[in-house]
Amino acid sequence: MTQDVKKGGHSVEKIGGTSMAATATLFDNVLIAGRSGADLYNRIFVVSAYAGITNLLLEDKKTGEPGVFGRFVADDEDSDGWRRAMEAVRGAMHARNEAMFARRESRDEADAFVDMRLDAVAACLDDLARLRSHGRFCVKEQLVTARELLAGLGEAHSAHSTALLLRDRDVNARFIDLTPWDQEDLRTLDERITEAFADIDLATALPIVTGYAGCQGGMVKRFARGYTEMTFSRIAVLTGAREAIIHKEFHLSSADPKLVGEDKARKIGRTNYDVADQLANLGMEAIHPGAGRGLRQTDIPLRVRNTFDREDGGTLVTGTYVSDVPRVEIVTGIRQMQALQFFEQDMVGVKGYDAAILDVLTRHGLWIVSKASNANTITHYLSASAGAVKKVIADLQKQYPDAAISAHPVAMVSVIGSDIARPGLVPDALRALDDAGIAMIAMQHQIRNVDVQFIVESRDFDAAVRALHRTLVEEDAGGAEGRRAA
Repeated sequence: MTQDVKKGGHSVEKIGGTSMAATATLFDNVLIAGRSGADLYNRIFVVSAYAGITNLLLEDKKTGEPGVFGRFVADDEDSDGWRRAMEAVRGAMHARNEAMFARRESRDEADAFVDMRLDAVAACLDDLARLRSHGRFCVKEQLVTARELLAGLGEAHSAHSTALLLRDRDVNARFIDLTPWDQEDLRTLDERITEAFADIDLATALPIVTGYAGCQGGMVKRFARGYTEMTFSRIAVLTGAREAIIHKEFHLSSADPKLVGEDKARKIGRTNYDVADQLANLGMEAIHPGAGRGLRQTDIPLRVRNTFDREDGGTLVTGTYVSDVPRVEIVTGIRQMQALQFFEQDMVGVKGYDAAILDVLTRHGLWIVSKASNANTITHYLSASAGAVKKVIADLQKQYPDAAISAHPVAMVSVIGSDIARPGLVPDALRALDDAGIAMIAMQHQIRNVDVQFIVESRDFDAAVRALHRTLVEEDAGGAEGRRAA
């Protein structure tokens, strides 16, 4: 089914949490954007929770501050902590509704929906808390289910409220709720989507779809906080969209404008899915790699647009695009990571070490950004905390007591492009780093000419990004024009 879909005349569009929170701008620039009548339709919107809500429900994505789920798991010290956290969610959702709705009747309907959903999940948590209090029951599996239920509340709220707001503006919006599920309803994600869209006429209805979908395997368990993009991608694939669009609060730029300067950063404009994969690997929020894979395989182009720049077409990502001249499109990286170095003299010519290390890293759930090896050393560059890597080292040391295993904090700066095979790129990059007084620890250049990774001290990350962007993007623009003319 996924390989033989016929392209329709519709788009599937995902709206991020920050854009969702800017409600007035979202309506002016995306949802309505001057359209009327038939022009409002032939679009499907997949929405994230309003900014900050999922943090309140689960835990803060950046700081780890526990939300409802985090407090429920750790309620040994404060058994009412999760209940207070749930009321904080209710207050935040009600406050969001109050700020958005002009019609009192619609606001009351939105609040009642929120209360119904929150009360239902709170009742489940109460039952689970009573069961856990007996001490005889292992509720580990049920905690996974609780996390899934909580995650879906944010998207249910935002999708329901958005559909109501659109109907208040005389748009035939349909709230498509993919969140409900239970042990008797373990359909796959594709099955749930197919059923939800079976009777929808996209020419006359505007579906507003929850980014979370209750399905077999669990969305949070399988895709972490990237689940909305997986829902978005599968809807685009299964409905045969002509284009998939992601609305964000920024342009996909050549570097972080806050780091290199608003006047120096450039919108990329065109790139390919190879570049999107590299960005996802570095943790940049372009698109989840699993979501990009489905779009790429079915030849659906992806457009990344800035919600706050209505007239700009954004950046178009396709499977076949290659820049007309070799050039660097983006300079980015990871400020804080760990280099795990495994040295074993007896490794030379012996197989099995790499597989054993990967097994331990997988068991601990650590994200491997890159790795390198030689005759007796394997180095993994990990997006992980020092504490998490310390546990990996302890496990590996038990297996290989004679090995020298260590970890060091480093940063990675990556220069990326659909084709970076321009003459002198690496020497120019090394010269730029040296001129900026930055010592390079390691470097990796892949054969495919999509990226070059520079490992530097964490303290040098900002300066390295600026230096490489200045040399390979800003100053190279003239050179690229010359090579194009030639």
